[in-house]
Amino acid sequence: MFLADWFLSSQLRNSRDDEFGVWNDIYDSKVNSDVVIYGSSRAMVHLDPRLITDSLKVSAYNLGINGHNFRLQYFRHKELLKHNRKPGFIIHSVDMFTLVRRKDLFNMEQFLPYMLFNENMHQWVKPYLGFKKIDFYIPLIRYYGHFNAIAEAFNTAFGRHFSGNSTTRHLGFSGQNHLWNDDLDKAERKFPDYRAIIDPESVRMFDKYLKECLDSGIPIILVYSPEYIEGQKFVKNRNEILNVFSMFSAKYNIPFLDYSNDPISYKRAYFYNASHLNNVGAEIFTNKLISDIRKNDRIAHLIQSSKDEMHQASLSSEFIKMPK
Repeated sequence: MFLADWFLSSQLRNSRDDEFGVWNDIYDSKVNSDVVIYGSSRAMVHLDPRLITDSLKVSAYNLGINGHNFRLQYFRHKELLKHNRKPGFIIHSVDMFTLVRRKDLFNMEQFLPYMLFNENMHQWVKPYLGFKKIDFYIPLIRYYGHFNAIAEAFNTAFGRHFSGNSTTRHLGFSGQNHLWNDDLDKAERKFPDYRAIIDPESVRMFDKYLKECLDSGIPIILVYSPEYIEGQKFVKNRNEILNVFSMFSAKYNIPFLDYSNDPISYKRAYFYNASHLNNVGAEIFTNKLISDIRKNDRIAHLIQSSKDEMHQASLSSEFIKMPK
């Protein structure tokens, strides 16, 4: 069991497929970026770090975690700080579900290779329906039934993908070429009066996260990226949720850029569903955000300051390494 567990976990720790690739970059200390992007799938598919690097001349990485709200975004942030240098700047993509608490552990396979005897991870994921404590302390048992993860381990071991469904993210970004689908119609039929329930614990956690970052000298901007205008009617208490982010913006004096009414939000051709931009929309939005950062003296100053700080830290590190 130990041997089989070692084989599967070690191969998945080398995988570049989807969330495995991002977690592996975190745990292998390969993120180390001036600018990091946090959020859910909307962050993951909306903000291309390569464009940020090309335009602002800073290293950037997208740490959006698909399908998860702030609790696991915060966990990813904590793991990043453990294994990588402190980022110089955070762009945090917020949305209607950032402060909602989901019950199930979506895409739970992403945690498999890092779980064994990992009590810290156990504490973060145990509130969700999914794994049991035994999965963290008995080798191999957690892999039972996770055929996609097992297949990915063999794919990585033999250097090919039998299914042809490998999804590689580029510096964490996952551009989408999908055409418009009927997700919004289905959601409106199923939940005609949907209200997002704000989780008080998530609000407290988000407050703590903002304070920790600012106290440690990591500037943050909050960004509500474009959302198709018709889809904005789906969540009935939308203004209540936006007001929470406005409150945090005022409390900590951090910028909150809301693109809800941006022209992009009125063009369905830029979306593949009401919440997610396609590749064309993501490129347009990322460039727009870069332009707005440049125009905003305060944000531009924060990024330039973080660049200078990172450059000075790099020079100091090189000086220390120089032979005496």
